[in-house]
Amino acid sequence: MALMESNWQIISASVTGKGHEKRNLPCQDAHAWDILSPDTLVVAVADGAGSAKLSAIGAQVAVQTAIEVLSQMTITSEHSWEDSLRETLTIAQQAVLDEANCQETEIRELATTLIVVVATPQQVAVAQVGDGAAVVATEEYNLHALTLPEQGEYLNETKFLICADAVETAQIKIWQGSATHLAVFSDGLQMLGLKMPDGTPHQPFFSPLFQFVANASDEMMAKDQLVSFLRSPRVSQRTDDDLTLVLAAFCP
Repeated sequence: MALMESNWQIISASVTGKGHEKRNLPCQDAHAWDILSPDTLVVAVADGAGSAKLSAIGAQVAVQTAIEVLSQMTITSEHSWEDSLRETLTIAQQAVLDEANCQETEIRELATTLIVVVATPQQVAVAQVGDGAAVVATEEYNLHALTLPEQGEYLNETKFLICADAVETAQIKIWQGSATHLAVFSDGLQMLGLKMPDGTPHQPFFSPLFQFVANASDEMMAKDQLVSFLRSPRVSQRTDDDLTLVLAAFCP
């Protein structure tokens, strides 16, 4: 996390799902965020493949690399948002491949999804490979799903960053508007937060969470409350997957 003063208030957590706890597996989700300027927030969320032995490492490498790349990148009119996001995905993909070589294992053992977000009050740019989603809200609490969970041919199948065409086929969305709230989450929450199959954000799910992050006064207490929510029966009865949720509110 950056020490820079920010107009964004952020609360985030990744927790192990009930299914992984029963099988004594670690949390295979990962997330990271940073403040690039008082008005600019970058977020990365990754969900390691459940069948891959080292996917927790793959997810961690992907989010850390993405945040590092974006933190060092200067985006100009000549170097578009889309180009910057695709470059970020490409470098994160290579970092996961390099880690597989270091681990002396096949790349598929580090399979992971990746969502990368750059948010300002006037614009939110998103790149996504795989499932999960990013949702933004305006001051009037109008919700917009910036991306949709990418589903494969079979249930619970999705595309991973290690796929040869992952960067080429990634979802890229540049949303122009007055962004006051942001949520980025892994696929464990998509059935609660989105009305499928069209992916419309579920207002009763997001509105209390956005009010929560905007009104939080103690960061550690708020994070504990978010973890408790993710582990609550309301959530755990709907999914046994690992859960990641990054919430942000623009509070100038």
